Amino acid sequence: MIDIHSHFLPRISRAEAHAVHAERAPWLTIDAGGKTGQIMLGDKPFRPVHDELWDADARVRGLDAAGIGLQIVCATPVMFGYAWEAAQAADWAAQMNEKAAQFCAGHPSRLRWLSQVPLQDTRLACAEAQRAMGQGAVGVQIGNHMGAKDLDHPDLVDFLIFCAGHAIPVFVHPWDMMGGPERMKQWMLPWLVAMPAETQLGMLSLILSGALERIPATLKICFAHGGGSFAYTLGRVDNAWKHRDIVRKDCPNPPSSYAHRLHTDSAVFDPGALKLLTEVMGVERVMLGTDAPFPLGEQQPGALVKSCGFLGAQGQQRILQDNARRFFGLMA
Repeated sequence: MIDIHSHFLPRISRAEAHAVHAERAPWLTIDAGGKTGQIMLGDKPFRPVHDELWDADARVRGLDAAGIGLQIVCATPVMFGYAWEAAQAADWAAQMNEKAAQFCAGHPSRLRWLSQVPLQDTRLACAEAQRAMGQGAVGVQIGNHMGAKDLDHPDLVDFLIFCAGHAIPVFVHPWDMMGGPERMKQWMLPWLVAMPAETQLGMLSLILSGALERIPATLKICFAHGGGSFAYTLGRVDNAWKHRDIVRKDCPNPPSSYAHRLHTDSAVFDPGALKLLTEVMGVERVMLGTDAPFPLGEQQPGALVKSCGFLGAQGQQRILQDNARRFFGLMA
């Protein structure tokens, strides 16, 4: 199996983080036993974590236990640095990409990595994405928006056009979630409600804006968490396109006709959801993604795909590894 969606956060010291941004740069505190720790933002705990997040040897032991042959790792979104000055974010991205390369270096046949980029500056983002590919990255991870700029913004479209032209696969992950603390107040609602909505927003902004008419069809772009609520609500979007001119004014074709331009991972956790996802996207555009090593990820990697007989052996093989090999250009 190939897992295309997992995260890491390297051993960043408090001093390293505070030198970049005293309040917003993440760092890691590790408990005495070395197995658990805490992501910190400034001096505030952000998330409890365990050693597979920062220890590559522990990660590979987990892969062995799960039967995963290869895993692609990318930054935990709190590492993005999108709120900082562009030059500062560019330097941080380069440092984090070096740490990602180091994380994978001891297990090159088991771990590969996606870069992060300073998305607030298109020129710097393109340069870092290309530099990282030369250092061994297999693609780039970006957030689904940059401040008020959604994926249809000219700056982000230019970045995607660059990636298409330079054969850089793109993985899109939600990060700064809508709703605010007043409405998303507890029960992990930001992760359960806002994340799927943010992902759908990114996908629809590309479609309804007409951006996919301008971006070369060579772009390989994949959205996390099964594309959020995209597959479930695409019928509603098509209906709106048919009956409201303000929906179709920039989108010359039915929204569903663009689904073949996009990919998703398989992190939907339900057979019915996976059936709908593969019907909407096509089984050839869904790839195994576990969201490891976090509790909201798939705890038995590949179990959902393997349990879905409607996929057939060939469909399961595609999702579990063949699609990922094609998307990221991985050797068999």
